[in-house]
Amino acid sequence: MPRMTINGRLADAVRTLDVLNPANAQLLDRAPCCSAEQLDEAVSAARTAFAAWRDTPLEERRATLRACAARVREHRDALARLITLEQGKPTATAQREVMGAARWIEHTAGLEPPSESVPLDASRVAQVIRRPYGVVGAIVPWNYPIMSAAWKIAPALLTGNTVVLKPSPYTPLATLHLGELLLDLLPPGVLNIVSGTDEVGASMASHPGIRKISFTGSIATGQKVYAAAARDVKGLTLELGGNDPAIVLGDVDPIAVAARIYAAAFENAGQVCSAIKRVYVHRSRHDELVSELASLATKAIVGSGLEEGVTIGPLSNAQQYHRVLDLMAAARADGGVFAAGKPGPLPRPGYFIAPAIVTGLTDRSRLVAEEQFGPVLPVLPYDEVSEAIDRANATSFGLSASVWSADVAQARALAPRVEAGTVWINQHMSILPQLPTVGLKSSGFGAENGIWGLECYLQIQTVSAAS
Repeated sequence: MPRMTINGRLADAVRTLDVLNPANAQLLDRAPCCSAEQLDEAVSAARTAFAAWRDTPLEERRATLRACAARVREHRDALARLITLEQGKPTATAQREVMGAARWIEHTAGLEPPSESVPLDASRVAQVIRRPYGVVGAIVPWNYPIMSAAWKIAPALLTGNTVVLKPSPYTPLATLHLGELLLDLLPPGVLNIVSGTDEVGASMASHPGIRKISFTGSIATGQKVYAAAARDVKGLTLELGGNDPAIVLGDVDPIAVAARIYAAAFENAGQVCSAIKRVYVHRSRHDELVSELASLATKAIVGSGLEEGVTIGPLSNAQQYHRVLDLMAAARADGGVFAAGKPGPLPRPGYFIAPAIVTGLTDRSRLVAEEQFGPVLPVLPYDEVSEAIDRANATSFGLSASVWSADVAQARALAPRVEAGTVWINQHMSILPQLPTVGLKSSGFGAENGIWGLECYLQIQTVSAAS
């Protein structure tokens, strides 16, 4: 059984939680369920380690993170296999996740925490410096367990914070193994990784020893974290759900863009916060685009992520599987036409759904209005681009979006009218370590990645002296 990392040691727990393989819905392993006492121990260890880690020279912290990135690369295959077994994604996709995590850690290690000098008069200069929070509580989701962990661990540690991290109860195995791999590279207490149910995450959000929470997950859970963190005014970064629109203009060649739109909608079986969740296409191009997308969907190879050539793995857990099936049934009841796929499960063990393209819906359909987080994509026609933008914006979500046009200048002019933290042009889900990932509206606040994400792990302090 995997073990947690607490204060530089590997730790078991009295209670355990079952981890299922989504490709067959069978027991894969059992993970420790962190007790209240163990969480207190992890937080206490992080608090104790904070002073020495904060005062460790920045260049030493950089070197430590680079060593962590190298260790992750060395163990790519083992980490990727665990991701595939517990999360479901194809092996090649899991390997890209692991290598991406190493890349993100390495890039973050090279960033420079900001500081400024502000002239006050002819003889006085004030300093605006940045201070770490102390203990950061990091809560990561099940769709990208290692990448999401890297997004939080790297900036928190570079800026002198210490970390208590909790993976999703659906996907704890790879993250626990990560803690074991990094154990000898970090001083005791600097990085603690605990596992358990959602109650452990709730306890972290309200724990008085944690001064900053970085959470990635659903809006509903994010709201609970927000409320709990408010009790002692913690720092907070929330990267929540998205219902990302792709707006396809009438000057686009559907055959030329369909593969990119399809890839951005069905990556990781659609289980990506920033994946395309709905497509608004000019009516003159609607039928062609639907036909191309449907052709791509029917060519998908659905199966266990361990099987050669598989392009779509299972949904990651039973709860999400049944939610997507429910949305597909609702779409059919609303008059949706399945140009590819069908509104039901595949006749095999595990949480498999064939990729589906759905037309004939209105914006009021649940499949359009809600975040499906699965391999089913609604495509809707529009007549005027202003109409498409208004419909794309008519949601509480605001994570990311894309505009597709043969005229890049026109697309750039439209992008600021789209209410999303990121707007891509002629691409989607092009996430880079040097650019911030942010959410507008209910999709969260604060930033991850780049210097903007780094600043979210720091507090401003003004130092000003009298003459």
